[in-house]
Amino acid sequence: MQQISVSLKMLQKRPAPLQVLPGPWDACGLEVWVKREDLLHPEVSGNKWRKLIGNLRAARAAGKDCLLTFGGAYSNHIYATAAAAQEAGFRSIGVIRGEEHEPLNPTLQFARDQGMQLVYMDRSTYRKKHEAAVLDQLRQKHGDFFMIPEGGSNVHALEGVREMMEEIPQEYDYVLCACGTGGTLAGIVSALPEGMQAIGVSALKGGEFLYGDASRLAGMGEEGFRRKAHIWTDAHHGGYAKTSPELIAFMQELYKETGLKTDPVYTGKALYALAQKAQQGILPAGSKVLFIHTGGMQGLRGMEKRVGIIF
Repeated sequence: MQQISVSLKMLQKRPAPLQVLPGPWDACGLEVWVKREDLLHPEVSGNKWRKLIGNLRAARAAGKDCLLTFGGAYSNHIYATAAAAQEAGFRSIGVIRGEEHEPLNPTLQFARDQGMQLVYMDRSTYRKKHEAAVLDQLRQKHGDFFMIPEGGSNVHALEGVREMMEEIPQEYDYVLCACGTGGTLAGIVSALPEGMQAIGVSALKGGEFLYGDASRLAGMGEEGFRRKAHIWTDAHHGGYAKTSPELIAFMQELYKETGLKTDPVYTGKALYALAQKAQQGILPAGSKVLFIHTGGMQGLRGMEKRVGIIF
């Protein structure tokens, strides 16, 4: 088995600080804290770091020296995987949905600068990317690799999220996070102490599917998962990566009052949903809520001008 050199720094556990988060929920009797996962790493922050750490360890244990993953042209996951692979001593391949365009956008240029080999896949084939025939073709062309799914959510990803949960005092009533693929929520639920509830906020329209996907990742039945977690599916503002003037105004006001940056795809939507649900009395007054800041700052840099956010 080939021996590879892997940076111990990249594989070390990294606790993120907790801090109180003032906001409109205060007037509703909620005490809200934030776990600053966005501070874990300058390029591989939030849930990207938590998901990747287990995959990096698994790749090392398997003796692989190359990581292959998938994503769109503006993918936070591609960006983070490229940075993590470079720091940890792996080669990396990013399979990008769609056709190649030059010059590269900032996300893909960064990935290339980190040493990631970019290959492009037509959208029809991309929809079948996890089928054996497609993966076999990739191996024939690029050699052996350790495959990480798009978004990074798999059984290995849960390892890092569970480590995050070990850092959380058992004094909160709710743990809240934004959801894309459901991997972070699955890890939270799989390590959730008795007496605590998890809340996921879907960034996608039609997010009901997350119950099934997240429960499978967590290794439990959907009925048992629903007893531990609730997913708010009405906070997407029109769909993935779509926004509203109300959302942008909320994000800017939150930053002005607290200094906390959020992104309009995930974390901004999650906290805006919390503010709305608090005002509707969905969560009982006196509840203590911990919000997991899952990062997304690279995506924010790409959207600031387009959606008119001023930080």
